[in-house]
Amino acid sequence: MADIKDSRLLDFEGIPELQDALVVLVKTEWNAATVDALEEGALRVLAANQVRSETLLVPGAVEIPFAVRHYWRQHKKKDRPAAFITLGCVLRGDTPHFEYVCQAVTMGVTQLNLRLPVPTIFGVLTVNTQEQADERTGGIHGHKGEEAAVTALKMIQLSHRLKK
Repeated sequence: MADIKDSRLLDFEGIPELQDALVVLVKTEWNAATVDALEEGALRVLAANQVRSETLLVPGAVEIPFAVRHYWRQHKKKDRPAAFITLGCVLRGDTPHFEYVCQAVTMGVTQLNLRLPVPTIFGVLTVNTQEQADERTGGIHGHKGEEAAVTALKMIQLSHRLKK
């Protein structure tokens, strides 16, 4: 199992040149308490770095890629975000539905990363139990919402550096 202690992800002091950038969060209605906690963590990091944010609400994880793609296409160049963060929580149940949903959202976000010129960060928890979800929203496995926001900021910075 991956442990945040084995990562340099949170070695982060902010990125001044990204102030006033826009990051769009796309979050699901399912498992609302967990997803709200992910959103709160992401928003905390974005606000601390003076990055603007907007949140879109979708019914479920499968709908996330559609919302990201549609948002991108509907906004003019000056209004487009510097990154997207996808937030959701898919809990394993008694049927194969879990595998289908996890695969669909994973592949959808992967395709967005290959097609859009801005990063789409995967912040969807795919867990077996609510306890595992709680461990990832401020518990022993850190806060995946905060980590998603830090990842977005680092990827925005990388995108800017690669354009030069």
